[in-house]
Amino acid sequence: MGKGVLYVVSTPIGNLEDITARAVKTLKAVSVVACEDTRQSRILTQRWNISTNLMSLHRFNESRKTQAILERLDRGEDVAIVTDAGTPAISDPGHRIVRAALDAGIRVTPIPGPSSITAALSVSGMDCSTFAYLGFIPRKKEQRQSFFERILKSEITCIFFETPHRILDSLRIAAQVLGSRRMVLFRELTKLHEEVLSGPAEDLLEILIGRGSIKGEIVIVAEGEGKAKAPVEIDLDAAVKTLMKEGLSGKRLTDEAHRRLGVKKSVAYERFLSLKDDSGKRGGPGG
Repeated sequence: MGKGVLYVVSTPIGNLEDITARAVKTLKAVSVVACEDTRQSRILTQRWNISTNLMSLHRFNESRKTQAILERLDRGEDVAIVTDAGTPAISDPGHRIVRAALDAGIRVTPIPGPSSITAALSVSGMDCSTFAYLGFIPRKKEQRQSFFERILKSEITCIFFETPHRILDSLRIAAQVLGSRRMVLFRELTKLHEEVLSGPAEDLLEILIGRGSIKGEIVIVAEGEGKAKAPVEIDLDAAVKTLMKEGLSGKRLTDEAHRRLGVKKSVAYERFLSLKDDSGKRGGPGG
């Protein structure tokens, strides 16, 4: 008997209907399905009447379980690997067993399907002929700063992930670094409470900061600008004065300054108050 085949199977990222006929057929036919979380995968297998045995394969046991899977494959058994959502080995467990199988001369076959990366890019409205996938935003503040500075210099679209409990802090740094750079934030893609938010990081922050809690997986796409399109230095006082001459003030003025010039609303408002105060002093008695 020859060696078995290792199938890398993509599974739904939310909606359980988003699975291919080939993926269902494969999961039913293999000897065992190695899962990131057997409890999560059991929801999918029960939905599609898949009775194949499940075994755990997550980032804490992947090194240890790899040998057991290789032994099954060497005996001629076919094995499938899946993650909780999307495509294995892309920000999820799987790459170690795939590498080991390839090194052992075992056939590895992808069963393509759902991916939050391609799903988000397809509805971002950005040029995705070339893009960079950057994984998760780093945890440390200094690293996050460097992360967004890298995006600022990028000439191509960038896509990355963030967790609900860190998204506000990351958007604050993104607003400082990226200014008016367009972003699209996706939350709970393909699920019941799917949400798509578009605009500069400051706008996204303003929307999310007022919520009591933020839940669900988050994917963000940032438009590429390149060095040639780096922010241009502007005369903020002159710009605010122009808006004031147009009859704008307060929130309307800051919104317009942000829309036209990419200026942070808080900065524009501070300049507005200062110029308004100076104008009042010059126009007072004896002025």
